[in-house]
Amino acid sequence: MKSAPPGKSTSAVEVTNVSVHGFWILIDDREVFVSFKDFPWFEEASIQDLVAVDLPSPHHLYWPALDIDLTVDSLDNPERYPLVSRRHRRSRTPRLRTGRLRTEGRLGPPLRAYADRSSRHLA
Repeated sequence: MKSAPPGKSTSAVEVTNVSVHGFWILIDDREVFVSFKDFPWFEEASIQDLVAVDLPSPHHLYWPALDIDLTVDSLDNPERYPLVSRRHRRSRTPRLRTGRLRTEGRLGPPLRAYADRSSRHLA
């Protein structure tokens, strides 16, 4: 008995990898790196919110949980699209010189669970 060939992918867009510098997104058959330096709105987002991306049209990306709309061209040519929104400095997660999260002070929602778990190791 012979198996049927695999079907076509049902998703035209997919986040394939996330690093501290940004994330890779697969759009149709090509992969693009989205730098947090060029697109700071994504830096504090949770993985769950990053991977929940839609492709409503061939040249339009939308992250519903983050309420972010981007054109595919802006990923290819970020220098053509100046940033019109700046992230607030206070939204940065405070860090110790060792790179570990501080447990005192206000932490953003995506890192709160991590800080609660790691606070046992800082004492």
